[in-house]
Amino acid sequence: MKKIIQTEKAPAPIGPYNQAILHSGMLYTSGQIAINPVTNELVLDSIEVETTQVMKNLSAVLEAAGMDFSHVIKSSIFISDMENFGKINEVYSTYFDEATAPARETVEVANLPKYVNVEISMIASKS
Repeated sequence: MKKIIQTEKAPAPIGPYNQAILHSGMLYTSGQIAINPVTNELVLDSIEVETTQVMKNLSAVLEAAGMDFSHVIKSSIFISDMENFGKINEVYSTYFDEATAPARETVEVANLPKYVNVEISMIASKS
């Protein structure tokens, strides 16, 4: 049976989806962009600041499911410009231990919601 995960510490969904779904011990997060959940405004000061907000949003969703970044087994990163990869990776890497970091893909796309520069989704497991 699936359980809907929802927290006010991450941006509310703006369509027919949920922040995350927990099913059979696996957590599937929706993609997060750099929306500040308090102000509901985009945080686009720099790619580093934007990526940090995305990771804060993901942290809040993981926490709502009783997990943290150590439980993440797969990340998907979508970026609008591969030239930003190094800066995004620099911020992203601070949330993981390199020896136990999750599997990941990073894909450049033509556009992202609200024309942001980065969107990240994750799969996590407690087992």
